[in-house]
Amino acid sequence: MNFNGIAAAFARDGTSSLGLLFGLVFVLAGVAFKVSAVPFHMWTPDVYEGAPTPVTAFFASAPKVAAVLLGTRVCLDALAPATDAWRQIVIFAALASIFLGAVAAFGQTNIKRLLAYSSINNVGFALVGLAAGTPQGASSVLFYMAVYVVMTLGAFLCVLWMRDENGDPIEDIASLSGLSQTRPAFAAAFAIFMFSLAGIPPLFGFWPKLLVFQAAVSSGLVALAVAAIVGTVVGAYYYLRIIKVMYMDEAGKPFSRVTQPIQGALIFLAAIAVSPLGYLLIGPLGAITDRAAGSIF
Repeated sequence: MNFNGIAAAFARDGTSSLGLLFGLVFVLAGVAFKVSAVPFHMWTPDVYEGAPTPVTAFFASAPKVAAVLLGTRVCLDALAPATDAWRQIVIFAALASIFLGAVAAFGQTNIKRLLAYSSINNVGFALVGLAAGTPQGASSVLFYMAVYVVMTLGAFLCVLWMRDENGDPIEDIASLSGLSQTRPAFAAAFAIFMFSLAGIPPLFGFWPKLLVFQAAVSSGLVALAVAAIVGTVVGAYYYLRIIKVMYMDEAGKPFSRVTQPIQGALIFLAAIAVSPLGYLLIGPLGAITDRAAGSIF
């Protein structure tokens, strides 16, 4: 069970041991289930839609980040001698998550269900950095997840503010129609999170995607990086659809005013963090992630 012991076993026997190979596959399957990576993503849309929004926000952030970091540590530390074996699994999971998360979100009408597919899509990009199997790749995964948490929590805080005149939660994307006319500041914050999740420059969400692509290219995984870039373009559609609904559709019933100053302050701070001002964090955040990644190697 000790990471050093597992690494020593793989260094000695490699994938010639059927028991070790089964262990590798099943451990990665368990991690993939926790991070909602394809093909173990099935629970995510239903749970995100059915759970209360604060619970969904928790599912989308803390456990997912912890599982991604655990998977990174297991692959690059315990399974380091078997990199060629687990890399194939990670590449498949990365590409499958990117494209399924992008395509399956097209027809969604519930904002939380759409964000579920968005989380699957974003996990795929993080796995691109892990597939590199290098300190640069590990650092890009850490950087990606740090920014992902801010973007996701900001988006779910906006969802918490979607309430009708009776104060009841609304989750239909159609209810965002013309939001820029009735609640311009709210619409602007929501748009920032959507643009950033899509990885559209100059929003800060672009930078983590660039880092994972660079890590993949530096490891010779050019085809993986190109495929992931194509997936970015495909996935941008449903983020832009939300912005189109807010800014181009006719205004519907306005949301009721939510008097939650702490939530408002958190939305503002998250929007600032993923705005172009977030690029000021590249230096300190990059140094922290580089140091953390270096500790694994």
